[in-house]
Amino acid sequence: MHRRIALLSIALAITALSSLALTRPAAAESTFPSTTIKFIVPFPAGGINDVLARIVADKLQHKWGQPIIIEQKTGAGGNIGADLASQAEPDGHTLFVTAPGPLAINGSLYKKLTYKPEDFVPITVIGSVPNVTIVRKDLPVNSLRELVEYIRATPGKIVYGSQGNGATPHLTANMFMNMTGTQMVHVPYRGETLVLQDMLGGHVDLFFGNVSAALALWRDGKVKVLAVLDKQRSAQMPTVPTTAEAGMPDLISTGWFAVAGPPKMAPALRDRIAADFNEVLKMPDVIEKIRNTGVEPVGGTAAETAAFIKDEARRWGEVIAKNNIVVD
Repeated sequence: MHRRIALLSIALAITALSSLALTRPAAAESTFPSTTIKFIVPFPAGGINDVLARIVADKLQHKWGQPIIIEQKTGAGGNIGADLASQAEPDGHTLFVTAPGPLAINGSLYKKLTYKPEDFVPITVIGSVPNVTIVRKDLPVNSLRELVEYIRATPGKIVYGSQGNGATPHLTANMFMNMTGTQMVHVPYRGETLVLQDMLGGHVDLFFGNVSAALALWRDGKVKVLAVLDKQRSAQMPTVPTTAEAGMPDLISTGWFAVAGPPKMAPALRDRIAADFNEVLKMPDVIEKIRNTGVEPVGGTAAETAAFIKDEARRWGEVIAKNNIVVD
């Protein structure tokens, strides 16, 4: 009799422990959000990354019933902010909102990082913006094909600008030179505005900048845009052909802005936060505000986002390795 009671007690204890284990993830998820949420943005205030974070934060803080703070932690190509975000508790109250560098480029670009890009938990993509081939107004070319021919006829004389070594325009230019067998001179700047100013002054011939950067100058006829480096035309520049239409379908380069959680974030919490972001990204006023920045809203599941970032990391990693591009 005593043995039967003992066995029954053990069975009940095992059942209780099993039930507790099964409910822990749901219990952890239900505690979010319980306090102020922080969006860490690794690039300066006023830039597209910052603006997009604020657009979605405005809606999410009402949905979540908690304030959201946007915290800029800039420097080292986004690595300072990434390092801080990687050390946060994975409880959803600190999220990383970033351009491609920290998640898909810096792992191949820098000799040493204080964080592991692959350890972040991808949540969703807020939006993307294609890069375009911008040339100075008086450069004697009017198509991508003519640009390639002109560079081949003047090897080592065409000057292209970028926001610095390892920036997307720099990597895109290297991709372009690899594909076309051409050579150009790289001049790094501290920002896209400075690149475009020097282009207007005749000191820069070519810049693989994004649609937003070129839009006003293009509309005013101060620069020429030869191609959109994406699979579809830009709604902001509907008359400009894609690189596929211009004969270079593999020349694809887009800027994007993703949300990621700190390492070890629970899948259930990740998926809940992704669903909330996607709900906000479908709101008409949010779509309008994002498109007004020149960015197209994207969204997507956490799994889709993880696959996308992995593919971007592979593609840019190949460009970096092939051209031996390293930033100390």
